[in-house]
Amino acid sequence: MSARSVDLLVIGAGPAGIAAATEAAGLGLSVSVMDEQSRPGGQIYRGIETASPKRLAVLGKDYAAGRSLTESFRSSAAEYLPDTLVWNIGSDRSVDFSRGGRAQQMNPSAILVATGALERPMPIPGWTLPGVTTAGALQILLKSSGIVRDNCVLAGAGPLLWLVATQMIAAGARPAAIVENLPRGRIVAGLRHLPGALRAREYLFKGLAMIARVKAAGVPVYANATGLAIEGSTQAEAITFSSGGRQHRIETDAIALHQGVVPNQQITRLVGAEHRWDAAQACFHPVLDARFRTSADSIYVAGDGAAINGARPAALQGRLAALLIAEDQGRRVGTERIRRLQAGIARDKSVRPMLETIYAPAPEILAPADSTLICRCEEVTAGEIRSVVDLGAPGPNQIKSMLRAGMGPCQGRVCGLAVAQIIADRKGETPEETGYYRIRPPIKPITLAELAAYAPDEDAPRAASGDAAA
Repeated sequence: MSARSVDLLVIGAGPAGIAAATEAAGLGLSVSVMDEQSRPGGQIYRGIETASPKRLAVLGKDYAAGRSLTESFRSSAAEYLPDTLVWNIGSDRSVDFSRGGRAQQMNPSAILVATGALERPMPIPGWTLPGVTTAGALQILLKSSGIVRDNCVLAGAGPLLWLVATQMIAAGARPAAIVENLPRGRIVAGLRHLPGALRAREYLFKGLAMIARVKAAGVPVYANATGLAIEGSTQAEAITFSSGGRQHRIETDAIALHQGVVPNQQITRLVGAEHRWDAAQACFHPVLDARFRTSADSIYVAGDGAAINGARPAALQGRLAALLIAEDQGRRVGTERIRRLQAGIARDKSVRPMLETIYAPAPEILAPADSTLICRCEEVTAGEIRSVVDLGAPGPNQIKSMLRAGMGPCQGRVCGLAVAQIIADRKGETPEETGYYRIRPPIKPITLAELAAYAPDEDAPRAASGDAAA
């Protein structure tokens, strides 16, 4: 038997993925959804199906809104394959994946990549010490297990930093401090985009309300911080920085860093899709046409994996992408519904220019000191990367060959952007000219036992009982 075929394979069960799958299945397409987590929702709605009323209250109404999205998905005809790792996609769109300890293959007519975003690496001195995590990791603990860190300092910048702070306060674990490294003048610069942002003013009101709640709770906030560094020998012991013309030191064994989020480009890089450098946000994103298509045949992207817009626009993009994919496959689709979705997406995106101006990464994060570790897996410093560039290494792939940066378990997901930025700055060019790592399979580690059980010529098993809706 040949590997099983479907009309549409959705990779990722976050807002964009499950909204797209629900819509596509409703149009009569055969749809499979693969996701590494055991339940749908992605990072933003992680744990939504099992969240207690108390946890829903702590995490807020925007999080609670994910329950109706997952319920619609569960009741759809889409096949759901949780605990599934996609580790390769061939030039013919054959998809190699592992599930239940066995490597298998599927041949979809179209693929929608809905793998969302990753937190931007924030390489500062001491960021690899035990006790240092990301703001997103704190949220994962809270959403999945109801665990909240005590005496935690939140450092960096971005809306998520304030959201996590308000959720910690609601959970009874007030942050020890917020150290915000926004450069001076950013808010004033962002105000030129205010007229457009007022189309989606609820996002602005939400942000202002979060800041007010944090300050009302008595959390110390240090603005315009520079020179952030974490002290400690075997674990984090303190964070030091300059703010308000003074040097500060806060003793703590728990520090959460955040410098915004960026598209997860691993799969789109793997399939050879064209990418473009976004100078405003200092990240790459796949180049898409108006129908969410990449330059790779019949491979589409929706949600934050295309560009950062947030959960609600991601779900709208997923629905719209599903309609357009169905149309590309010969199904009749109502044009009025397409126009409504396009209008909703445009409205929600109207706030992005203001947010991106204010929260663009701080310059010192993009140009770390020579002694700062960049590749955590292989313990490669910024200075070592610059030295090899001075010897003639033209780009990230040569750095990988010479220093092993990007060859660890994360396959460059953590260090890739920082490496590309450091090389580009050293050579006096843009990261788009410098390029990025070539992503090769498997894009995440798999076991030899899984490879030994690889059976691409056999039908992939159907979803286990309870995984897919009737």
